[in-house]
Amino acid sequence: METASHHVECWLPNLQRFDVTHPLRVLLQRSDRLPDGAKGYLGGLASYFQCDGDIPAAALTREHLAGDAADACWLSADPAWVQPDMSGARLMACGQLPLSMDEAHVLAEPLRPIFADEGMTLLISSPQRWHLRLSTQMPLPDFAAPEQALGEDLYEHLPQGPETRRWRVLFNEVQVLLHQHPHNARRREHGLPPINSLWFWGGGVLPSRVETALHGVIGEDVLLLALAQRAGVPMQKRGTATVDAAQKGWLIDLQDQPVDAIATDWWPRLQTLGKRSPLLLSFASGERWLYRPWHRLRFWRRRAI
Repeated sequence: METASHHVECWLPNLQRFDVTHPLRVLLQRSDRLPDGAKGYLGGLASYFQCDGDIPAAALTREHLAGDAADACWLSADPAWVQPDMSGARLMACGQLPLSMDEAHVLAEPLRPIFADEGMTLLISSPQRWHLRLSTQMPLPDFAAPEQALGEDLYEHLPQGPETRRWRVLFNEVQVLLHQHPHNARRREHGLPPINSLWFWGGGVLPSRVETALHGVIGEDVLLLALAQRAGVPMQKRGTATVDAAQKGWLIDLQDQPVDAIATDWWPRLQTLGKRSPLLLSFASGERWLYRPWHRLRFWRRRAI
């Protein structure tokens, strides 16, 4: 049975995003298909890292970025872009918008009092990661992760349950204040999308422990690095040198990369890795293939994948 220590694993975007002419398809033609694995961003993370219950993304990222997440409950309140349409409004982007630290503080300033009135503290951990510090006794409804709501009618993904009204009121108040914020007018003048909403998700307390079979991770995603830190395994920023030096048991995170960048920047390095070590290719859509160094001799394989 293959375990994490037997191969280098590469986490890739959805397979459907790779055109039939993409060079990665050649590697798949010569690889062994494995049973499907986890799907999606949070599903993938949960397959690599185990903690009690759902992954408390807010507490983990706050601890990674600021080191003060213990003894409180945390909720991500990440800057987002919402676009109205005929039927309501759609979540267009969350946590991936061009934004500086100074801009983040300017936008957050009028929001702090409305959260303070509810016994919450709004903290800017990074331009893309904002957090609410809550009492550990504060009940939280189930919030949808950004990946569940992106591109969809956001009102279909607002929280349900006994605490719904409180959070919907906060959500609407935040949108009104950000819509009226003069800095968003300046962003539009410069062709930038407005920061006109916050997305609440990932609530919980810092887990006492996180377990993983991985020996280390290479990537840029904050939550991935936070999980690795909590699990006590090495983590390295993604770059040509770190990917070239990846060893068995390590995970290379490319699932956030455009497929064109994978073809030009990372494909040659994956080829080189595959010549010296088994390479597990795991797609965010669940498909998995195992490529072994001797599979390069399978030059006769030409089946469509």
